[in-house]
Amino acid sequence: MLSGWADTEQYDLPEDEVASWAAARRARLHDLYAGERLVVPAGGYKQRSNDQNFRFRPHSAYTWLTGDQSSDGVLVIEPDGDATLFLRPRSDRKDGEFFRDRVYGELWAGRRPTLGESRRRLALPTRHIAELESTLAGADAPTRVLRGVDRSVDAFLPAGAGDPELDTVLSELRLVKDDWEIGQLEQAVAITTRGFEDMVRALPMAMRTSERYLEGVFWQRARLEGNDVGYQSIVAAGAHAATLHWIDNDGPIRDGDLLLLDAGAETRSLYTADITRVLPVSGRFTPLQRDLYELCRQANDAALECLRPGVEFRAFHQAAMTVLVHGLADLGVLPCSPEQALAEDSGLHRRWTLCGSGHMLGLDVHDCAAARSGTYLDGRLAAGHVLTVEPGLYFQPDDELLPAELRGLGMRIEEDVLITEDGYRMLSDDLPRRADDVEAWMHRISS
Repeated sequence: MLSGWADTEQYDLPEDEVASWAAARRARLHDLYAGERLVVPAGGYKQRSNDQNFRFRPHSAYTWLTGDQSSDGVLVIEPDGDATLFLRPRSDRKDGEFFRDRVYGELWAGRRPTLGESRRRLALPTRHIAELESTLAGADAPTRVLRGVDRSVDAFLPAGAGDPELDTVLSELRLVKDDWEIGQLEQAVAITTRGFEDMVRALPMAMRTSERYLEGVFWQRARLEGNDVGYQSIVAAGAHAATLHWIDNDGPIRDGDLLLLDAGAETRSLYTADITRVLPVSGRFTPLQRDLYELCRQANDAALECLRPGVEFRAFHQAAMTVLVHGLADLGVLPCSPEQALAEDSGLHRRWTLCGSGHMLGLDVHDCAAARSGTYLDGRLAAGHVLTVEPGLYFQPDDELLPAELRGLGMRIEEDVLITEDGYRMLSDDLPRRADDVEAWMHRISS
């Protein structure tokens, strides 16, 4: 059982493309904390049920700093800037782990890279994860730890170690994307675009089954070309579109209804797209559906016009709300004037608009969420920011303040946008925006 195994170490692995980018990111982080030790874990498996774990996905900051995606890894950046990756390596046949360990044993879970293979790919010194505790215990410099990611790491950290600020700083460092990240996001959007085309082609079968069919169709594309979906897909037909995060996806898809699709593929480097389109199941909008769709599209256009470096982050939301609120007034929905609804101490329109009009995008679908308000929500846009623009209208089916014909309708157009030096570039522009273009695209794709 323990002998007769060939040497399968891969000695000629090339350095990963991301390695040099990750090194530059580590240098930026070290510059902020020179003289201190920084500890960033990947995290471990999370239990789904009984003896089943969820598919592993590392903490975004860990992957951003290392390029590694394996479970249980821990990055340690020393006070002088030297970095070491502590990893759980390939299971050892000599001690039986290969056969016996149902979580990490190679026979059970598949091959993990050796320490040497990881070192060559990531251009980082590697050590066995078993050496981490003694390394940290002997630390004689201030230690900052990204806590709450891995309990086993938290358990043996030096007394007083840990810093809630580290999560914030890492989020803020990730706000501006480098060129490699922008390329990954472009790939995510391209995969997602093909996934939307797949769903249009699958509409006839979905009408015979349910929303779940389209969810599965998109997931197949995400897994085929990427790593997974970046978040649980929203496939919302009819009144389900009025639920912001409808993920049950178990309702019928009927001719004459609208279908709201909010989905994003995650690349194998873990960057995700986040796109929403509203489609007429029949292939043609009714006059009312078209009017509401174009209202949302005009709000989206108004938001896009605000996007350029130096503009307040909240400005595009305010521009979109101005359009939507006047549209609600034209529909006879508002119980007051548009100016009264838009006043800071009012906000009555929020009954039908519900939430903000966009968020940062990257390794997480709501990226850099731990950043301070003054840097993000109350900050200003900068070249290299990637964000979504997604104003919407949500008319609940039981809202008696609405005319009957509006109840149960949900509208959202969501674009993925890169802020450039002189404005913005639409990453998701291969998918149609105008109602006429949506109809023509659906006809072309399904023919």
